[in-house]
Amino acid sequence: MRTEATKRVELIFSLFDANGNGVLDSGDFDLMTGRVLEAAVASDDGAKEAIRAAFRRYWTTLATELDANGDGVISVDEFRPFVLDPERFGPTITEFAEALAVLGDPDGDGLIERPLFVSLMTAIGFAEANIHALFDAFGPDAEDRITVTTWARGIVDYYAPDLGGIPADQLVTVRAV
Repeated sequence: MRTEATKRVELIFSLFDANGNGVLDSGDFDLMTGRVLEAAVASDDGAKEAIRAAFRRYWTTLATELDANGDGVISVDEFRPFVLDPERFGPTITEFAEALAVLGDPDGDGLIERPLFVSLMTAIGFAEANIHALFDAFGPDAEDRITVTTWARGIVDYYAPDLGGIPADQLVTVRAV
């Protein structure tokens, strides 16, 4: 497993720990879902329901696969190896990636404009300077847009244990604001 992948997973764990109690629980995913939906006001009901379902599946998959003692929480040590296992967690990440990327395209043209991308990523909790660096790394067009496919692929790559030097690494680099 690459160092970059470990850093990405530790960051996402800290962001998904929305209530800040040091572990993941179902309430964290409810809080995160609410924040993301608040940023997606222009998206249609189908896209909003898809992201709700994706967040639910993310939590359900974690709870089913990792919560062996049934205490309803997942520690970072339990989380790290599982989410970096594409065979075990890949379908959940793919669903999440597609739902989030589509949420960023409320007009359905296949393109995501920077302001909505920034809003959604800020709702998840990423630092704004890093969000802009990621968007730039995706290679936006002349009108400052990226494709839905580019973002979805970038999310999937974020969880890849063998990838480094990818756009998603922009999210873990400390940047001045």
